[in-house]
Amino acid sequence: MNQEKLFQQIKLKKSYLCVGLDTDIEKIPAHLLSFEDPIFEFNKAIIDATKNYCVAYKPNTAFYEALGVKGWESLKKTIDYIPKDCLVIADAKRGDIGNTSALYARAFFNELKADAVTVAPYMGKDSVTPFLNFENKWVIVLALTSNEGANDFQTSIVAEAGLPLYEKVMRSVQTWGNENQLMFVVGATRAEQFAHVRSIAPDYFFLVPGVGAQGGDLKAISKVGFNKHCGLLVNSSRQIIYASGHEDFAIKAGEEAIKVQQEMELLLRENNLI
Repeated sequence: MNQEKLFQQIKLKKSYLCVGLDTDIEKIPAHLLSFEDPIFEFNKAIIDATKNYCVAYKPNTAFYEALGVKGWESLKKTIDYIPKDCLVIADAKRGDIGNTSALYARAFFNELKADAVTVAPYMGKDSVTPFLNFENKWVIVLALTSNEGANDFQTSIVAEAGLPLYEKVMRSVQTWGNENQLMFVVGATRAEQFAHVRSIAPDYFFLVPGVGAQGGDLKAISKVGFNKHCGLLVNSSRQIIYASGHEDFAIKAGEEAIKVQQEMELLLRENNLI
């Protein structure tokens, strides 16, 4: 799915919502624990309830890897179940020396059949470029993240460039691939910096965590973050998937997804994107 096809899905669904499948075995409703694969049963119900209101799903692989082989199997079944018109983002935050990155890329693109994977760029070009060797796949590079610890390094000024580290990363990475191969992670909790971040990479999609439970303002980041292809995939995890801890969890997740989609539709219309 290239950028134009992704934008077509955004216009069709009037949404740029990404649902984060951060599925914690300790948080899912108790009645699911009697199933052979509770994680998959939970994800399946969430996907069924939200698939008409989102354009992407983002399973955070840590929640599955923590469960060993069974967790990996749940992840594979979940990815296989996600509708083909939705982008599948493996939120793995990988990044290592070249030969290791190449194996990570094979694992997520060839074996799991994900459409995109999040990558940490701080080991440099040879840790990112192996992921770019796969046709019709996306590499989503960590740029300016939503967590508090981001200030420890990402906003520090690099003496050589006179730029914040995240900006040097974004400018460098754009010389390694194009807007149909690369996206950037930019946290919604960085709303005051969002306009500047957009100016650094005007033609690229941003994966935006931090809306909802982390307090990010959807309207504020959309106003300064949109480009001609929308250019945003706004992730919501806990607010949607844990909207209820009871047997009505899927119904409540669907209701939350509709609320977000309706707000997104208004913002898309206001900015003449649909």
